[in-house]
Formats: sequence, structure tokens, C-alpha cells
Amino acid sequence: MEEQMGAWGEGPFDNDSAADWCFELHDAHPSERRGMVRAALAAAACNSGYLDLADAAPAIAAAAIVASRLPDGPPITSAHAPDFLLAGESLELDDDLPELAIAALARILDGDSEWRELWSEAGATEFPQIDRLRAVLSGPTELPGQIALL
Repeated sequence: MEEQMGAWGEGPFDNDSAADWCFELHDAHPSERRGMVRAALAAAACNSGYLDLADAAPAIAAAAIVASRLPDGPPITSAHAPDFLLAGESLELDDDLPELAIAALARILDGDSEWRELWSEAGATEFPQIDRLRAVLSGPTELPGQIALL
């Protein structure tokens, strides 16, 4: 099934659509990159119809980029990620993007999503790669009785 999806792994950058989007992000002028990340997330999060793989895969890659920019976020190490991020260049993102990324990932896991359908047809019943991103994007959870330190 991975061959039909154009995927060679389960990571957020390990498929044709995400790799193509990452190439475009890398080639974009640095001033355009913030908007491209937002647009990729919004394409999934705001989609009320059938969500095509071509919109879902870049949103997952964008969510991984947003997560990597958060404190304790996972570093981006995939050779298929945008080269400028692998080289350590900065990418300033808006503070509301983690919430938009969570909404995009929730939409991708919805039953009306080609990404989910293809992975389900391949036998996947759980999506740990998405769960890990959602956990990072949601931030640390507080235990009952725990007080957040400012």
C-alpha cells in the first residue's frame, strides 16, 4: 500500500506529496514560508468535504515543522524535510499555528480523508506518528492539583 500512496515510510516527510511541498517551501522566499505553513495546515483543517491526500500529506509535514519549533519539540532530521531547516535556518511562526495544526491533524484522521483511508486499507488501525505530533502540539499536560509556573 505504501507504493500506492507514494510513501516510503511513516514519517511526516516520507511521501511524495509532503516531499514536493517541502521542496516548494525550501525554494520559497523566506518571507513567504510562514504563509505557506499556515496555508498547508488550513487546507486540511478548513476542508469540510473529502480531504485528498495531496492536501493531507503537506499538512502533516507542516504540523511536524510547527511541532519542531516548540520547546522540547522533536528535531527535524528527515532528509526529505526542507533543506533550510536541516541546515539550521530559522523559521518564525505565528503563535496560533499549534492550534491550527491540531485541527488539521484531527481532520486528517477523520473518516472522510484519503490519507486515513489509504493507511486503513494498508492495515493501520493506529496512527502513532500523528498521535506524537498531537501530543507535542498540545503542550505539556498538567496533573490534577499541579500549578503551572509562570
